[in-house]
Amino acid sequence: MNTNTNTQTLYTVNVYSENHVGLLTQISNIFTRRFINIESLTVSASATKGVHKFTITCYSDEKSIEKLVRQIEKKIDVLSAYHYVEDEIISREIALFKVTTKTLLANNNNTVESLVNKYNARIIEVNALYTVIEKTGGKAEIQQLFTDLEAFGILQFVRSGSVSITRSKYEQLADVTMCCL
Repeated sequence: MNTNTNTQTLYTVNVYSENHVGLLTQISNIFTRRFINIESLTVSASATKGVHKFTITCYSDEKSIEKLVRQIEKKIDVLSAYHYVEDEIISREIALFKVTTKTLLANNNNTVESLVNKYNARIIEVNALYTVIEKTGGKAEIQQLFTDLEAFGILQFVRSGSVSITRSKYEQLADVTMCCL
């Protein structure tokens, strides 16, 4: 069972497919059958017209992740699938934090504003009740901003799944789509 994240590596699995109903369920079932927990999942259009990209992060060992990717590629609607470790990709998440505007204004030494600047975040909405702060970045820096803002009271918090691109010059899908689409 793949549940010990301390001894396993964080992998990013990119799956390319046409947009077919039910494929997400099929892919998530493969993870479930292999007892691999999905840490984050994002699905969006890719750079290739008509092709969608699933970006899935999970902790696993190399042997298990290779088997998982081969099994995903066997699905008829999947064009290709790849796995990467952290140094092979560039990835980001987006997070939204909601704090009371009163907290923001009552803070005479501008600590919340200093945190926004320190973390290269931005304030995207201010009204009488709340202020929404947006942060795009790596998982660790988003978590650190969350920890620092907790002292001021977070009303709501949400973060996206990871989005990523490879460090290679070309999208690996380019060769596959020439013959398949």
